Amino acid sequence: MTEHPDQSEHSDQSEQSEHSERPDLAALQRRLAEFAAARRWQPYHTPKNLAAALSVEASELLEIFQWLTPEESARVMADPRTAHRVRDEIADVLAYLLQLCEVLGVDPLAALEAKIDRNEQRFPIGE
Repeated sequence: MTEHPDQSEHSDQSEQSEHSERPDLAALQRRLAEFAAARRWQPYHTPKNLAAALSVEASELLEIFQWLTPEESARVMADPRTAHRVRDEIADVLAYLLQLCEVLGVDPLAALEAKIDRNEQRFPIGE
């Protein structure tokens, strides 16, 4: 799911303008499910396979930052080609995470909210 490195900054700008209205999470999950269904990929979208694919895509995101100093990593979005790669890998990670949530019946926003609630209890302010 990676983009060819010769893509220009211009293509990023046109992509952003084409999708100026933000879809909600449920709409994105439906699009991903429809995309997979149209290609008959559902038999391969098992929890194990989706979790593995999620890990691979997260590793591809990490690879961009692997040898950067903390200062260089903070400026990674300043280079249009690198920024494009970062956005693509983040999209890949999110796509597989949403597909995994769909297959397992997990509401990702409810799961995140519950986790934040637990963390606020575990790590109170001032400790």
